[in-house]
Amino acid sequence: MQDITSKTASNEDLTQRLTLAHYPRSNGYDARWMIENHMGPNPLWLLEWLAPALGMDTLRSGASVLDLGCGRAMTSIFLAKEYGAQVTAVDLWIEPDDNARRAAEAQVSDRVLPLRAEAHDLPFAEGGFDAIVSIDAYHYFGTDDLYLATLTRLLRPGGRIGVVVPALRAELDGVEPPEHLRAYWERDAGFWAFHSADWWRRHWTRSGAVEVEVADWQPDGWRDWLLWCEVVAEESDDPVHAETCRWCAEMLRLDEGRTLGYVRLVGRRV
Repeated sequence: MQDITSKTASNEDLTQRLTLAHYPRSNGYDARWMIENHMGPNPLWLLEWLAPALGMDTLRSGASVLDLGCGRAMTSIFLAKEYGAQVTAVDLWIEPDDNARRAAEAQVSDRVLPLRAEAHDLPFAEGGFDAIVSIDAYHYFGTDDLYLATLTRLLRPGGRIGVVVPALRAELDGVEPPEHLRAYWERDAGFWAFHSADWWRRHWTRSGAVEVEVADWQPDGWRDWLLWCEVVAEESDDPVHAETCRWCAEMLRLDEGRTLGYVRLVGRRV
């Protein structure tokens, strides 16, 4: 792996390295732009994995989509450009003006409305959205037993919610966390919010709010996560992001997919 201080990859080399056959839509986005707006695992890759499970009847042109925990609005821009959705881009930490600027630069200002809101205090009417999407964010607030029923009231009847979260291959049993991951777990308490596909399926089913249509593990998702961490560690101008990705990459190489990866969930409002 390159020295993280070098940041010398050409745009052509960087694009080639981040071009993956299983993410054809994401391949059309500038690699430097994705790195500059990094806030975690590559959100465009995760959204592109989610989209087929949501279905084109949900992600249709003009569909009203709530992008919950949108970060720097990369996913909101993707939903608008790739599917023609009308996106309400909600995040607590990023200034709406900053996301509005990114939407304008991407020429989707007419389809992306950035707002600041907390996930438990969303200022929207019941039944106002065709879909809710959340990429690498839902595990921070959605493990609450009562949360999903409150959130899905914002969907029209039959509307879908789709999320992708960092996850466990299986629920932890015995030593918690696994000994080979203990040092990394201690760096980020957020890892305790990671759960398996089966856990999430049960969590959503018992809420009574949705019919769970998909709850699955991404085969070899950890490899994509590792690649992204390695690239951001090498190329990011933000020293905090670069260092976080350096130790995440170290952790993922050590784990080799035994424990960590991604889960995709889709539910239809009943």
